[in-house]
Amino acid sequence: MGKAAALRAPVDAFPNLGLPPTTFTASCIRAALPYLIGMMKLTRVQDQAIQALMAGIVGAETFDHVFAGIRFDEIEGTMLYAFARNEDVASDIEDSYSPLIAAVASRVMNRQVDVVVVMPKVLQ
Repeated sequence: MGKAAALRAPVDAFPNLGLPPTTFTASCIRAALPYLIGMMKLTRVQDQAIQALMAGIVGAETFDHVFAGIRFDEIEGTMLYAFARNEDVASDIEDSYSPLIAAVASRVMNRQVDVVVVMPKVLQ
């Protein structure tokens, strides 16, 4: 069997989910897996670790001005949800710092984070 045929062979990609073996290509398996992982609340230590690394990257003055009162709350699939003190700050953080927060959160959580959604605390 050639390499291409082996990639198209039925695979039990998710044995713990009780699904029947399915034909996937290798890239489909890697792409689908993060989206099948459920919601996970961040611990206080994980939240504070992300905050500390962000403070080190953006600097104390910027962190105190922009990130004051932020809480990184949960991860669902590859999305990180955070709460900021108001709508303007939430919008600013999401627009300006999302890729950086995603990289830092991926490092802290040891799992892929692609999207950061920042909401105002009133929606909490």
